Amino acid sequence: MPPVNASEDTIICYAPLMITTQGIWQGDNPLKYSLPLFLLQLILVVVTTRILVFLLKPFRQPRVISEILGGVILGPSVLGRSTVFTNAVFPLNSVTVLETMANIGLLYFLFLVGVEMDIAVIRHTGRKAIFIAFAGMILPFLIGISFSYLLHERTQPVKQGTFILFLGVALSVTAFPVLARVLAELKLLNTDIGRIAMSSALVNDMCAWILLAVAIALAENENINLATLWVVLSSAGFIMFCVYVVRPMVSWIIQKTPEGEPVSDFYIAVILTGVMISGFITDALGTHSVFGAFIFGLVIPNGPLGVTLIERLEDFVSGLLLPLFFAISGLKTEIGAIDGVDTWGILALVIVLACAGKVAGTLLVALLYQIPFYDGVTLGFLMNTKGLVEMIVLNVGKDQKVLDDKSFAIMVVVALVMTAIITPVVTVLYKPARRFAPYKGRTILKTKPDSELRTLVCIHTPRNVPTIINLLEATNPTSKSPLCVYVLHLVELTGRASAMLIVHNSRRTGRPAANRTQAQSDHIINAFETFEQHAGNVSVQPLTAISPYSTMHEDICSVAEDKRVAFIILPFHKQQTVDGGMEATNPAYRVINQNVLANSPCSVGILVDRGLSAATKIAGNQIAHHIAVVFIGGPDDREALAFAWRMSAYPGNTLTVMRFVVGTENPEQPSSSNRVQNDPRVLTVVTDSDRDKQEDEEFINQFKTRIANEDSIIYTERVVNNGEETVAAIRSVDPVHDLFIVGRGQGVASSLTAGMTDWSECPELGAIGDLLASSDFATTVSVLVIQHYVGSDLDDFSTSPDTPTNHQQTFMNRSPKPSSSSSSSPRGS
Repeated sequence: MPPVNASEDTIICYAPLMITTQGIWQGDNPLKYSLPLFLLQLILVVVTTRILVFLLKPFRQPRVISEILGGVILGPSVLGRSTVFTNAVFPLNSVTVLETMANIGLLYFLFLVGVEMDIAVIRHTGRKAIFIAFAGMILPFLIGISFSYLLHERTQPVKQGTFILFLGVALSVTAFPVLARVLAELKLLNTDIGRIAMSSALVNDMCAWILLAVAIALAENENINLATLWVVLSSAGFIMFCVYVVRPMVSWIIQKTPEGEPVSDFYIAVILTGVMISGFITDALGTHSVFGAFIFGLVIPNGPLGVTLIERLEDFVSGLLLPLFFAISGLKTEIGAIDGVDTWGILALVIVLACAGKVAGTLLVALLYQIPFYDGVTLGFLMNTKGLVEMIVLNVGKDQKVLDDKSFAIMVVVALVMTAIITPVVTVLYKPARRFAPYKGRTILKTKPDSELRTLVCIHTPRNVPTIINLLEATNPTSKSPLCVYVLHLVELTGRASAMLIVHNSRRTGRPAANRTQAQSDHIINAFETFEQHAGNVSVQPLTAISPYSTMHEDICSVAEDKRVAFIILPFHKQQTVDGGMEATNPAYRVINQNVLANSPCSVGILVDRGLSAATKIAGNQIAHHIAVVFIGGPDDREALAFAWRMSAYPGNTLTVMRFVVGTENPEQPSSSNRVQNDPRVLTVVTDSDRDKQEDEEFINQFKTRIANEDSIIYTERVVNNGEETVAAIRSVDPVHDLFIVGRGQGVASSLTAGMTDWSECPELGAIGDLLASSDFATTVSVLVIQHYVGSDLDDFSTSPDTPTNHQQTFMNRSPKPSSSSSSSPRGS
């Protein structure tokens, strides 16, 4: 029998009633009673962990580093060196209570990890993630095997075969929950490399659990015999029982819950009891209680039940109980056991080779899939993330006497160092600059009339679909200028740890939806595919983005950049009620819209839906729309007019353009300004405001020239002096219109809208858009508020103020009538 630690030789005897104290006034020492002692230990662990989280936050270290370090500080390596501290705060008779509570926290945390995981992600990621996961496991596992012989010779005699397996699993595993937090901290969660890393880590984690179950079975049995076989077979039987019996029962619970109603407390209590039952069964079968809790969490279907469980448990389990487990790991870690220069040399060699092995294996597969070199290296470092699973492996190995103090301390330090270096290394290696070739067609104005108009449409619920389809149909797609629509269904990431972007290659027919989200996606996809089939010159590519609302705008902007779209259409965060008013649906939608407006790589439109389908029907299924444009000036208004002008070519559509000009009370002096500019003796500075006014005049003049013979377009000018007159003029517009298209007017200061923003309810719509979207305006008029791509002004900055800008000339070529002053511009792709 191998020798054991001195602490395990000690026999602890304590009275069974020493739970609570009668108080210090009775002369009792609270630290001699288990409950106050446990509370003090818990306070110390949580406070130490939180202090370290605060100190390491500037270094962007994951919380697991602080939790392990907190345990190490409280353990025999630092504070535990003082026998007074150890005997008072962490006496040997308190370890049983502390470890029991730590394992209960671990049990429920692993259950939550299972709930957050979505095995369906593996199907969407395909072979790439699977091969990267396996390649990232094989080399470190082999390195672990080679080092097991070296460490085995230098340590106490332990079981060689099992020692190999434990060491190999500890070095090859990737911590899925920790990686998710690292990627979120680095803002890589929604990037391609982030999605590949998360998918590969999921595959890696699943393999690690299988290997852990085998390792535990081997650790508890001296040799591979019939008992070991029964452990493996019974564990497999438990998994099958959970999949084919427990999951249908949980699905029945979900079906019994009315849509929109919270899950019953009784069902929540049943599921939480099921976690403990699963832990008891797998512990009795000979694996580990956390294995049962993890499998039980995996079979919980995605949806409101998973969200409820996470909301109820996560803060208490992750913030209070889980640090206890890492503290226990730290209390078992004796850094002093790593003695001698040669042992520290082995430690450094293990870190370098294990890290290099993971990077090399991952990089090899990444290069085979034509992933750039530095992206492959970054992916390899990300896959080195260690955390919970490795600590479970090490603790089980320590408890089963597979690992001695020295091996355990070495592996804990390896986990700490390998995880700590990830954030700084990835920050240096991976520059999240756009990997896409620059494209010119970032606005409607810059899109050539004989090229494809690429549009990204964002959908929250099926209610957004009819109006957006009618709007797209009215954009007049032709064989020369077809319409390419990318439909992005936006789904909040709830109950899952991995954000992802799903590309739907084909409609799934005959297969029932697994949950409400999938049913909505299917409904949206079917509607747009029907639109594609019946409308000519339209192509549709449906996608689903699953991410937190706080980072959803990154997904939208990333897809827009990737697909090189010219226009993004977002639904307004309010919807019309039965009485014609406007009520907010979800405040998060508004934040998404604001973030997209601030970060978009192209022009953006926010659509206020008041039933665009309620218009005049003409031949067949075609619907005629009466469109109105309010033009005050600026790049946003020019973009809005360009989009409306494109729509006016659709059969049956009519367009009314109302340009508001400044009256005599607030005169502007373009003539004197032009005289000064044309005088070579006077040095002038052309401001952005002057440039905008000149471009407005040129655009409107060419617009009036091109529409001279078009009966469906009416152009009028109205003289107003202030915001009050502007509001009155807009309210007097003929109610026949069913769609207003206006510019947001961002960055344009005009006396015509002065004072209108003082009572603005939604500033993201601009002064005019906010007025039109307000509840006291016409209840039948939908509104499209357009923001011109802000970066395109920089593209044209070198253009002389006396010459028309290329993007206006490009759009003006839409008319069959040739323009003598037309100049060519680079084709947008």
